[in-house]
Amino acid sequence: MTIQSSPSTFADRHIGARRQADIDSMLKAVGYDSVDGLVDVAVPDSIRQAKPLALKDALSEVEVLAELRKLASKNKTAVQMIGQGYYDTVTPAVIRRNILEAPAWYTAYTPYQPEISQGRLEALLNFQTMVQDLVGLPIANASLLDEATAVAEAVLMMRRANKNKEARDGKTVLDADCLPQTIAIVKGRAEALGFEVEVADLSQGLPDGVINGIVLQQPGVSGRVFNHAAVIAAAKERGALVTVAADLLALTLITPPGEQGADIAVGSTQRFGVPLFFGGPHAAYMAVAKGLERSMPGRLVGVSKDDAGTPAYRLALQTREQHIRREKATSNICTAQALLAIVSSFYAVYHGPDGLKAIAERVHNNARTLATTLKVAGRELVTETFFDTVTVRVPGKAAKVIAAAEARGINLRHIDEDTIGVSADETTTTDVLSAIAVAFGAGPVVDAKGFELPDSVLRTSEYLQHPVFNTHRSETQLLRYIRRLSDRDLALDRTMIPLGSCTMKLNATAEMEAISWPEFASIHPFAPDSQTVGWRELIGGLEADLAEITGYDQVSLQPNAGSQGELAGLLAIRGYHLSRGDAQRTVCLIPASAHGTNAASAVLAGMKVVVVATAADGSIDHTDLYAKIEANKDVLSAIMITYPSTHGVYDADVTEICDAVHAAGGQVYVDGANLNALVGLAQPGKFGGDVSHLNLHKTFCIPHGGGGPGVGPVAAKAHLAPFMPSDANKAAHEAGHGVAISASNYGSAGVLPISWAYVKLMGAEGLTEATKSALLAANYVAARLNEYFPVLYTGEGGLVAHECILDLRDLTAKTGVTAEDVAKRLIDYGFHAPTLAFPVAGTLMVEPTESEDLVEIDRFIDAMITIRKEIDQVANGDFSVENSPLRHAPHTASAVVSSDWTREYPREQAAFPVHHLKQDKYFPPVGRIDGAGGDRNLICSCPPIEEFAN
Repeated sequence: MTIQSSPSTFADRHIGARRQADIDSMLKAVGYDSVDGLVDVAVPDSIRQAKPLALKDALSEVEVLAELRKLASKNKTAVQMIGQGYYDTVTPAVIRRNILEAPAWYTAYTPYQPEISQGRLEALLNFQTMVQDLVGLPIANASLLDEATAVAEAVLMMRRANKNKEARDGKTVLDADCLPQTIAIVKGRAEALGFEVEVADLSQGLPDGVINGIVLQQPGVSGRVFNHAAVIAAAKERGALVTVAADLLALTLITPPGEQGADIAVGSTQRFGVPLFFGGPHAAYMAVAKGLERSMPGRLVGVSKDDAGTPAYRLALQTREQHIRREKATSNICTAQALLAIVSSFYAVYHGPDGLKAIAERVHNNARTLATTLKVAGRELVTETFFDTVTVRVPGKAAKVIAAAEARGINLRHIDEDTIGVSADETTTTDVLSAIAVAFGAGPVVDAKGFELPDSVLRTSEYLQHPVFNTHRSETQLLRYIRRLSDRDLALDRTMIPLGSCTMKLNATAEMEAISWPEFASIHPFAPDSQTVGWRELIGGLEADLAEITGYDQVSLQPNAGSQGELAGLLAIRGYHLSRGDAQRTVCLIPASAHGTNAASAVLAGMKVVVVATAADGSIDHTDLYAKIEANKDVLSAIMITYPSTHGVYDADVTEICDAVHAAGGQVYVDGANLNALVGLAQPGKFGGDVSHLNLHKTFCIPHGGGGPGVGPVAAKAHLAPFMPSDANKAAHEAGHGVAISASNYGSAGVLPISWAYVKLMGAEGLTEATKSALLAANYVAARLNEYFPVLYTGEGGLVAHECILDLRDLTAKTGVTAEDVAKRLIDYGFHAPTLAFPVAGTLMVEPTESEDLVEIDRFIDAMITIRKEIDQVANGDFSVENSPLRHAPHTASAVVSSDWTREYPREQAAFPVHHLKQDKYFPPVGRIDGAGGDRNLICSCPPIEEFAN
């Protein structure tokens, strides 16, 4: 590995251990003379790529930003009035700068360790409360990926939860006024799972036949608003469940779904301050009636208490999670859109109930003004009861009107040659309305007259009455509230997050900078191609680079999470088999050690999961594997392999496994979650993979954002290319083989400049060096800690890949100290815990990544060694495990200064177990949280804290 003599390249700043002295020190601990020597032993020859990556030379940060400016300049910003579920909005500057662009928020991990996540958990609880109040249902999650896939989740939930025996296997009925992309997504899911979907105009009543559930849109894509109570009542009379996809801003004026009798409400929170981002990332929501909360997919924030009785937040009902339930999971979703949910929740905090209602009234009045103007001019309106969208008939003239509006810098929705949609939003002005009127050939704008919302749909209930939505009226107050919450958390901006499987590495500021530029952030996903040249060039370039890196022939960036990339890849395999007349090929082999999403995704793709056993050394059990290949050779669809394995090692025989599956007629899915151990060294598309998903929020530097956004591109060989994801918004998808995976064609496009910049900044050599450095760091940790916490699995030469599993089971048996105790005690040292109990219960999985320098890695190692000494104190009888600093961890400031300290260890050991903490100490805001108690007494909205404490 070539080391620069001075920090003159971006790779020198991305890779932590760059000084030769540090590298030599790490190599000495591992027992190798060179990094290349270590890599040559760790990575099997059978998978090594023959030549370096064919990527352009690395660019400097200045050069990359200049290239991004060129791409941005090729996009054309416009007044976006296309609607169809996406609206322009104003992100308050205090929220944009202090949340969306703030590393304390965007570098945080999913709040699985709640004691160090209280800030973002409170913000997400605010999100849930906001949703619950506006939709009129008692339980909401935080959050889902986009509106269309949220509707699909609701449809599947209705099919699971319907207790009416007659209706259970009935068809799902979608209102014809649902968003087109929603209809496409639901049809795609239904086709794989084999249930019937009918699209009907539900304003005219329910269709004949047995119905499992119905989906209504409020307001409809046409703009139509009507009282759904009658059709909801009729559906329930026939044993169906009811979902309403609702616009939260409209619900400040319109009767909420819960009050009309709906069981489920879903939708997008995008117009609550989240930029258009060319289609995403945007936080979707789901709320349910009481009794359905344990069937609801996604993350659910609940309130419990810590060990001192202090109210504390945590993720509730985690046994619903896909990584625990696997093929029995309620959903395959793993990531959420946490960062965007937090932005939207703060938007509600910023405006409060009165401010939101004022925005809604202004939007509605602007739509009324346009409708009045057009009607006076003799134009025909499709519906005269609407919130923000006016649909107009212009027989044979749609293209002409659209062009006239575009010439004035305004985008309208082209529905067909005779029909146009115009959607107002909070940025709409009188000048814009005047320009639209001219485009329609209408006269000057006239004052709104008529078109008021009828009494039958008007909201009468209150919402957002909790103090959090009525306190932070000044920017000073809001800024301090944001800062107070962020200070409660540990994110990557403060400390190493050594999570195995999740690759928490540097998210460089230069990579992040472009995402909020208007030329990227203010583009509607359905804008004309002439306005999105820069976006599509950036996306095409990133797809090509990822294809080169992985060795595949085609890449789609549509999946907006790793789990969705898995589903896309499996649906491509399914489509391939069907195209060859092999409909019987439905069995998917999955190793027992695989990521939980693998099994859940296979079920959603209509496959039957057959689990392959794990051998004692952590590899796939060959005897079991080949027996199951033989037993299923006529029905084998695929095998899903995580490589390197979930156990953190390179299985040397992976090519043999791929050959055996191919010989039996199956396809090989290589889970790309661990690609950080392969880039520049091996290409899954070349060593046997047919399709893979990647995690841009891991290997390619998109930050985790407290649990999202994520991007999970799918990469495939040429024979699977025809079955890659299609565009849900284009009718052409009906004629294609691919299934739409996300609502917009490019999924969470808004964060793609981050990965584009990372690849350009690193170049082929930098990317390869990063992989080698990740291997060195992981093996250094393993070598240093093995005598204290044995490394569970190793590969060739006793080496690991980019992560290692520390086995605490023997220590637990001897002392009672658990892996969870160690995880919580690490908080006292200022560290986020490694991955707890996955993939093996009683273990910790550590991934230092290439971005951590030797000082920080050693600080972590020193903390772990000191914790081992505390475990030895328990073993030696210095104190019992129940009275140890491990079991009482983490220690809050209030606990340490308490006047009634009676513990068997000194306060200094509790708070300052190593000397440097006296200068730089993080105290968690709460002690260890009672998770089970929170599940027994489920509270998932902002409680009156005083009342809860009593």
